[in-house]
Amino acid sequence: MQEGKLSLESMNIAAEKRQELVRLFPEAQTESGKIDFDQLKRALGESVDAGRERYGMNWPGKADCFRLIQAPSTATLLPVRDESIRFDKADNVVIEGDNLEVLKLLQKGYQNKVKMIYIDPPYNTGSDFIYPDDYVDNLKNYLQYTGQIDSDNKKFSNNLETDGRYHSNWLNMMYPRLYLARNLLRDDGVLFLSIDEKEASNAALLLDSIFGSGGHLATIAVVSNLKGRSDDKYYATAHNSLLAYGKAEYVSRGVILPDDYFDDYPEIADDGRRYRLQGLRKRGAGARRIDRPNMFYTLYVDPNTKKVSTKKDSVFNQEVVPKLSDGEDGRWRWGKSTADLRSEELLGGRVGPEQRWDVFQVDFAENEAGVKRVKPKTVWSGSEFANETGTLELKRLLGKSLFDTVKPLGLLAYCIDQATVPGDLILDFFAGSGTTGHAVLDINEEEGVSRNFILVQLPEPTRKEQDGQYKESAAWKAGYKTIADITKGRVRKVIQQRDSESEGQLDLQQQGELRRKEGFRVFRLAPSNFKIWDAHTDEGVQGLERQMELAVNHIMPDRTAEDLFYEILMKSEYPLTAKVEIFDAAGIAAFSVEDDALIVCVERKVTAEAVTAIAKRSPSKVIFLDEAFSGNDQLKANAKMNFESAGVKRFETV
Repeated sequence: MQEGKLSLESMNIAAEKRQELVRLFPEAQTESGKIDFDQLKRALGESVDAGRERYGMNWPGKADCFRLIQAPSTATLLPVRDESIRFDKADNVVIEGDNLEVLKLLQKGYQNKVKMIYIDPPYNTGSDFIYPDDYVDNLKNYLQYTGQIDSDNKKFSNNLETDGRYHSNWLNMMYPRLYLARNLLRDDGVLFLSIDEKEASNAALLLDSIFGSGGHLATIAVVSNLKGRSDDKYYATAHNSLLAYGKAEYVSRGVILPDDYFDDYPEIADDGRRYRLQGLRKRGAGARRIDRPNMFYTLYVDPNTKKVSTKKDSVFNQEVVPKLSDGEDGRWRWGKSTADLRSEELLGGRVGPEQRWDVFQVDFAENEAGVKRVKPKTVWSGSEFANETGTLELKRLLGKSLFDTVKPLGLLAYCIDQATVPGDLILDFFAGSGTTGHAVLDINEEEGVSRNFILVQLPEPTRKEQDGQYKESAAWKAGYKTIADITKGRVRKVIQQRDSESEGQLDLQQQGELRRKEGFRVFRLAPSNFKIWDAHTDEGVQGLERQMELAVNHIMPDRTAEDLFYEILMKSEYPLTAKVEIFDAAGIAAFSVEDDALIVCVERKVTAEAVTAIAKRSPSKVIFLDEAFSGNDQLKANAKMNFESAGVKRFETV
């Protein structure tokens, strides 16, 4: 059995990268545990670019971004039950806090677990730049801005175009967040980022540097205002850009065949399905026989039924080879083995004034699963994508216009449909009005399945100070004091409406489990529940005395047992929605995670009987407070022996 201390820091990104590098190139590690770059270059051979001039993106502050990424967070997420719906059952999460700190905290429990990320970050218009990161202590910076500690009236700031670092400020804000977000994506995951023309090119270069140029899937024009912005100087902008970037194994599900596509399927089969005939001969570039010689072969048509075979006999006797319009040999789109396997999809037909035979693929608009899916286009247009639609949707739900430029449900639904399947996790760390969460709930209701979401939103006040006076918005007057309140309020309202519609229905069997889980757990960013030891304090003797007090009382006042548990859960690499059971261990409460994979006890005092009761459940890992064994070395020694006998693999304290 291993024994140790639970780390109260978020994942150390730099250490993780070094471990992965050493795993791939063990010869590059020195005796002192550092990386020998000369040896690494030798191992990589000609793959190393040693030149000083290379294509890439650089800006003032980029080095500080890496310092910010690599600085672990000691913060925690406090559960807020009274703002949640069905907290103990819900698989959805809404987090109030600075998304940079939150993304760091999510690294342990959610790395490689998110299927889709959608974000609509500040567009850098000069009036909505509110993420002034502090490279020294970002958590303290956040607490000052949200008024949780004295900040000498520190306020949110704008990023004016007159600032010499106008674009750099935006890049410094976005880079660490996108870098950390990519770590959360599954290998088949995808990220969608909405942006306008001010930073679209910079955002694309930024994502290229994080995902690699091969990660760029598309730059999509979303027509968000068909009339165009009349106050633009040269052209009335009618669209925003949606940048799509995927990891190595991402495959799009496509989208349901749009209604306007059906005009392209003029034929009707005997079973009533619509279809079209697509030429099997390759068109365009690479269409000649010399381009792909193995794709040139003879097919045989039955002149009576027009069916096609790769083998000649007395029925299939009409020879057909692919010919270009100039008479040169062409090639088919399918190889011979594919044509043999899918011959039922092929049909012969006569073409041209000479009525020569050709071969076509029968392409149905519907398949066994229903209407088929097609690749999405790079222009998305329609009322469902318009910002005006999003504003009206929110107004109908909450009764007033509470948010500017609300993303429409149709946009999010279109992304979710093509990128995810039931059971997938969707993250939005610029959650705003909560459109992403609303869209997930809608698609779950429509399909009777469950996708889950994590929404993260900064509690930015909905009233602004101007010349010493507060300007109260409609949201503030309606009781939504922060943007995070709007996020939570929207998702809560959607669920409450569904609950109200379900009341009085006799048969909820079909939607029972989905309805029970259709809630959300609210968490709020806060300093750790545990007073963190600072070995580098510069406060002299008094500072050291305060540090020594931590050995006696290291838990923050007014924190609950559940607060302590969720910090331990998160920093033990479990998701916030892990299965949890509270049980009685000989008169002491303990938390069982995922059927005793982990047992956590946060009682200040424990007994030998409680230790025995926990050991009998044979957990893989147990965690206690240091304080539980304070002054009782015998109890701790007996606990170790008890756990070891029960097969516990790891025993930790905090």
